Amino acid sequence: MNKTIAPFARHLYVMLKPVGSICNLDCSYCYYLEKENLYANTAKHFMSEELLERFIKDYLRSQTKAEVLFTWHGGEALMRPIKFYQKALDLQKKYGGGRPIDNSIQTNGVLLTDEWCEFFKRNNFLVGISIDGPREFHDKHRRSKQGHSTFDQVMRGVELLKKHQVEFNAMAVINSDNVKHPLEVYNFFKEIGCQFIQFSPIVERISSNDNGLKFSSPTESGIAEVAPYTVDPDEFANFYLKIFDEWVRKDVGSIYIQLFDSTLANWVGQPPGVCTLAKTCGHAGVMEFNGDVYSCDHFVYPEFKIGNIYSQNLTSMMYSDKQQRFGSNKFTSLPRQCRECRYLFACYGECPKNRFITDKYGEPGLNYLCNGFYKFFDHVRPYMDYMKEEYENQRPPANVMSWVNRGMK
Repeated sequence: MNKTIAPFARHLYVMLKPVGSICNLDCSYCYYLEKENLYANTAKHFMSEELLERFIKDYLRSQTKAEVLFTWHGGEALMRPIKFYQKALDLQKKYGGGRPIDNSIQTNGVLLTDEWCEFFKRNNFLVGISIDGPREFHDKHRRSKQGHSTFDQVMRGVELLKKHQVEFNAMAVINSDNVKHPLEVYNFFKEIGCQFIQFSPIVERISSNDNGLKFSSPTESGIAEVAPYTVDPDEFANFYLKIFDEWVRKDVGSIYIQLFDSTLANWVGQPPGVCTLAKTCGHAGVMEFNGDVYSCDHFVYPEFKIGNIYSQNLTSMMYSDKQQRFGSNKFTSLPRQCRECRYLFACYGECPKNRFITDKYGEPGLNYLCNGFYKFFDHVRPYMDYMKEEYENQRPPANVMSWVNRGMK
């Protein structure tokens, strides 16, 4: 086996941005929008059908397992018409060789219609909806280009998905406002019938560089101010603890929260399903509308560009020495405090993007949310231990609810 491929035992995955960073909303914390400035000299930020075909053919050829997942992102992915995605499906069939292919798409929900939902249902798309909770929290940061509320439009989209029985999940950005109201946010998602929830804490720094980008690159070492909507680590911990205590009593096995599921996976020695809690990363890249490929969608900065599909194939880029170093650095660059931590196995320093403070020994590279994660893992440890025992004895981890409601006896 080629030694450059060996570290990538997991299959190659590249998220696709058919409209680049173009969006119909103007969310205040969005790290995608400003990436338009990387392509300021490009008139049209829409992927051509010629590039679409090149990607699909190369992507399918690069896979090391039968099942293949395509993920469509943005910007706002629905700013491309249905016929664009129908073309993609036709190309998947043309080059797929009969292998099973799944598609997921992330949207803010504003552009959803009956026609879109019928298309998603007919073609088994998984739809991710970006919504930050009840109206007052959602509209705080997720507003239109004109500064108007978007909550009603998004909820109309959610109702359309439910009407057409389209499988969907929610991605909620946790910021300095909604982080203070954990149960209100959690109960909102339960009330709208969402079973799969990803809470994504916002951590951004305002750049001190004059490079056209508002947010700091992960490699920027100069003075950078933490953005005002960034979550406080202690409030971040409290948010998850309040929700966990509710979930572990009532909702295990019926509501799936990404952090809880991934934590249990690490507890039982299984892949966590989310790169931020894995030991290494680097298998999941992102391709822009013009064919540029970057190490990760959180690392769309010039220094993390690994090539362009017009001059290199996906295999050579994603298995390159540069990308392998990017992936392995997640673990090898951990500071001493992380390496000594009892919860290293559950966290692995979380996302390298957020590692910009110093640890208690003065070493750089500690995660900004470290204190919050430690509090979370410390709190959930007895419950995870119980669920691990159930899992290892081939019993449902959801038995933890009975255990908790019996007073943990």
